[in-house]
Amino acid sequence: MKLQFNNLLKPVLILFASSLALVSTMAAAEQDYEYTKHSYASGQHTEVAYEGWRVDDSGAITLTFGYFNHNWEEELDIPIGENNRFTTGEPDRGQPTHFLPRRNRFTFDVVVPEGFEGDDELVWEVTSPNGVTRSAYATLREDYKIENITIMSETGSLGAGSSDAIIRANIAPVSELIGDNIRTVTVGQSLTFQTRVSDDGVPEPFDPMRRVRRLGGAASAFATEEMIRERMMMMPPPKPTVAKNNGLFLSWNVYRAPESVTAVQNAVHFDPPQIKPWEDTRPTANSPWSWLWIPPKLPEDGIHEVSVTFDEPGTYLLWGRADDGGLYHDQYLTVNVTR
Repeated sequence: MKLQFNNLLKPVLILFASSLALVSTMAAAEQDYEYTKHSYASGQHTEVAYEGWRVDDSGAITLTFGYFNHNWEEELDIPIGENNRFTTGEPDRGQPTHFLPRRNRFTFDVVVPEGFEGDDELVWEVTSPNGVTRSAYATLREDYKIENITIMSETGSLGAGSSDAIIRANIAPVSELIGDNIRTVTVGQSLTFQTRVSDDGVPEPFDPMRRVRRLGGAASAFATEEMIRERMMMMPPPKPTVAKNNGLFLSWNVYRAPESVTAVQNAVHFDPPQIKPWEDTRPTANSPWSWLWIPPKLPEDGIHEVSVTFDEPGTYLLWGRADDGGLYHDQYLTVNVTR
């Protein structure tokens, strides 16, 4: 009887999967149309953001900044100077000159000197290539004070009321660039480097089967990986705020590039292609904020190997972020590219 039941069920599941494929394709096309209709691939400016401040164990005060590049595709390059500066004190406080698309939270920190108090202000000002100027005003107002639970909530790792004692005790991953932090290569030469990453396993990595079992009903027990993705494609993302699929990953990207390079995003090539550390919410994007993203399989020894090549000479600063879904740890690599 069990065999007969399974034989009867298979055609139903095949028909169900085919229907899912058709509907999911239509849903993806409609969603892509909505992105095109209401947003822009290029030509827009970047907002700059003050994320908040915190005090470390030594008592030092750190201000944290991020940004929102309104473009979905264009990566803006704004050199340090009149168009990318802090207007109080030193103009260069370690801010990026290469702006990835869309929202990038908690991008860099500025440790303020002793004597910086409640009425003081640090201002980051950026003028985009289209002439739009935006400023972020950093103060020590109490409502801007942040902690780990704030960071996890703001990045979408936690939903409303979903924290518990284990998550609140989450420790950020630890990343370590293996070898020198300054390298030299020639144009077109592949540079391979390694990063060791470790983590405490919190928050629990995203499990797509759990979501399918919860929302897919009894038929989910027979689902293949392809069917899972199709089923997930049909599910409207629950987004009271930005939503993120938790799971440890490492992503290397350009942080600063030579002023002489006018199209940085086309001049630097990573192998393998890197997971996007920015909030690309499109269904099939390689980003933790994508509804269909699944955490990558991690190397057993924790050592991640990446290769990068450059089409133009100059000095580049690469930025590597290890992210467990909730918290993060950054590394930087300077690469001098010669002819």
